[in-house]
Amino acid sequence: MKIVKKIAIALLVIFVCMQFIRPAKNQAEGNYVAAFESETQPSTEVKTILKSACYDCHSANTIYPWYNNIAPVSYWLADHVEEGKEHLNFSDWENYTVKKKDHKLEELVEEVEEGKMPLKEYTWTHHAARLDESQKTALMDWAKAARTSYESALQQE
Repeated sequence: MKIVKKIAIALLVIFVCMQFIRPAKNQAEGNYVAAFESETQPSTEVKTILKSACYDCHSANTIYPWYNNIAPVSYWLADHVEEGKEHLNFSDWENYTVKKKDHKLEELVEEVEEGKMPLKEYTWTHHAARLDESQKTALMDWAKAARTSYESALQQE
């Protein structure tokens, strides 16, 4: 019984210490997706969808829920955002090549079509990110249309 008590105390100490050591937050000033939106021209409806379902994990600015202030959740969320930005970062759009932009929009269509994005874990607490079929269609149609300019540029190379 003594060993269980010592383990419980050690875990409690670790948990308390974790509350003081936090991962860096993903927060930017200004219009962090301006270049992306200017170049791809999403409609107002699509901008709303991107803001509610995509930008938190795929841009330089995350709007954090209250429970992000509790470790280990803060570490888990930081990892999700970091991984999301590795796959697609709308804030870094202007640094992507034409080929990469085309590919990222192609992947966006595939992920939404297959129901992989937005992540189920994200939609549990972000109800606005639960996309209905018309929202998915609008998002995919916009991405496909935006790809045409990149495909044209690739053919001219």
